[in-house]
Amino acid sequence: MSNVVPGQYRKVAVASVDVPLTLEALTAHFIAREAYRHTRYIVARRDGETAVVRVTKPPTDQLFSPITDVELLAGPAECVFVDAPEVDTGIPSSLARAAAEHAPGARCVVVEGRYHHISFILDPAPIRVRVGDVVPPRPAKLFDQASRVLELAEDLPPIELVPDVVDLLDLAKGHPADHYLLPCRGSGFRLDGPGTLAFLDERPPRQDWTLLGCERSRAIHEWFYGERPAEAVELCPRRLFPVDGRPLLTKCCLLEETNAGEGTTVAVPWGASLEQVRQALAAIATAVEPAWAPA
Repeated sequence: MSNVVPGQYRKVAVASVDVPLTLEALTAHFIAREAYRHTRYIVARRDGETAVVRVTKPPTDQLFSPITDVELLAGPAECVFVDAPEVDTGIPSSLARAAAEHAPGARCVVVEGRYHHISFILDPAPIRVRVGDVVPPRPAKLFDQASRVLELAEDLPPIELVPDVVDLLDLAKGHPADHYLLPCRGSGFRLDGPGTLAFLDERPPRQDWTLLGCERSRAIHEWFYGERPAEAVELCPRRLFPVDGRPLLTKCCLLEETNAGEGTTVAVPWGASLEQVRQALAAIATAVEPAWAPA
């Protein structure tokens, strides 16, 4: 199983030992020793080397009980110990990101992070989720929201966000026109060349323009002016980023209250809350790793 992460860092104990970091030596060292009732893993350290073991204890309501079995999860040849005080070790995605940044290729990465809490990730393989969005505004809002969600997501498996962003200015350049109509001024869109710019939410006087908009914008245009625009360029992320088998998070303004999607592709409303974004990431994660849970 990949992405093995302790559910709580209090399940992880740290011990300096004076024996080789082998299964035989660590078993002899820890068997029959008492361990705290929450302890499930021990990070063993010796002369700058690190190993991680999982321990078994009899069920009890007592504070401590003797260790009855030791399983070596990763020996010193597979373990890297990382000092990263900016990392919250209770967040699986943060552990995976620290592993990729500080110890790429390592099978087990032990991180001493924020508050000096120590945890680890074994066989890191974060779910790569493509985030399809348009800019401006900048930063790409959906990618920024998803990043903020993962900074606090203790209950989601390790996820790596991959931005896939379309610049509206590039769309405009690909469809030269004298006049452009955008859905709203709030995006902060500006032309960097010839042409005039109007915004649909200001209900400007009708012109022979090219609409950079989605189905909702085309419908509003018809409501305002009695007809759809003669020229329109699609900017709906849900249409710009079609399903291709890769996990995809995107958005659509035709969605107003709830997310929509199937399998590893989920779209959120254009004005999605952070909770809706979290739900979308959770749905994608469930489709990819339905049985995942912190160990």
